[in-house]
Amino acid sequence: MSEDDARRELPTRLIHTRGERLSRVTVNPPVERASTVLFRTEAGLYGAKPTYGRMGLAVHRELEAAMCALEGARSTRLAANGLQACALAIASLVEAGGHLLLSDSAYGPTARFCERRLKAMGVEAERFDPRIGAGIAALFRDNTQAILLESPGSLTFEIADLPAIAAEARPRGIRIICDNTWGAGLHHQPLALGADISAQALTKYVVGHSDAFGGAVMTNDPGLERRIANCSEDWGIALAPDDAWLAIRGIRTLATRLKAHEAAGLDLAHWLGQRPEVDHVLHPALPSHPDHALWQRDFTGANGLFSIVLKPVPEGGLERFFDALQLFGMGFSWGGFESLIIPCDEQLTRRPGCWTSAKAGPLLRLHVGLEAVSDLKADLESAFAAMVSTT
Repeated sequence: MSEDDARRELPTRLIHTRGERLSRVTVNPPVERASTVLFRTEAGLYGAKPTYGRMGLAVHRELEAAMCALEGARSTRLAANGLQACALAIASLVEAGGHLLLSDSAYGPTARFCERRLKAMGVEAERFDPRIGAGIAALFRDNTQAILLESPGSLTFEIADLPAIAAEARPRGIRIICDNTWGAGLHHQPLALGADISAQALTKYVVGHSDAFGGAVMTNDPGLERRIANCSEDWGIALAPDDAWLAIRGIRTLATRLKAHEAAGLDLAHWLGQRPEVDHVLHPALPSHPDHALWQRDFTGANGLFSIVLKPVPEGGLERFFDALQLFGMGFSWGGFESLIIPCDEQLTRRPGCWTSAKAGPLLRLHVGLEAVSDLKADLESAFAAMVSTT
């Protein structure tokens, strides 16, 4: 980072990135849809980079530079989606015979990769309470190689005490990966708090328009940078140029969009917390959240994604609730301009005795988009009325 960049605030740096820019008069880098790169000399064929389109061209370099600025990272490696980014980060750190500690609230497909694919690779994955903090040291073994965190936790929004976990792991040489998709780099900086690798699903807030996939793996460690690159090259991981361009488009407005998502999300979360149908709201920016103090310490803001736990619902009530919605869509993913809501109970695969066993009613996850909040409240109010209706 240049001295000029260091003096500028992050929203400015996300717009004025410095990848491997070509000489051009356009604001955005060109999209080069190319597999083959041509060279003028035989010597250049094996001496220059990139030598092949899969390794990325100008648009990829620009996105990498923007992600480094966003996460405060030395290097970024791009992937086709968020799951692939998490898998790349994990596989870069573990080897056969090793042991991985897996947060119990990690994204379901990432947990599946750890418990199914890593098992086939000879690596054991063990789940732990996401609120364990320094107590994680009791789970360390001689062959523990890495810890996977997601903070806030997927669906249930627990905040991990990353500095406390890092203080126990670092002296033992145990590496930490943090899925930072919720914090998006703008509101959370895992690398500065002790993580060795930060990963993001660019599909969510970076792209921001629900029209492209992408993933990114960031680190400040030169040794890990090489391990991540080697693993990526061995697996043939790449991000399509059009998706990279769409991610660049999104990252330029990330700071502005997240402010709107945060404000609308908090407004709706407070409103839902007063609804008679809602048992409690799972939003770390609310003082009622059990990890609110950790969130205040380690995060600089929020976004539009949170969950609610309903009170017990009458028979058929949940179906009536979803059937009545007109603005909230039912669909997976989040981070776009549209509001979404899904029931989550079928996705929960947690350890025996976890919090879900004492849950009052159904768990719903909401993503608050960029619609008028008053309209979203009216939509939910109609759905609640249908849910409790007996006629």
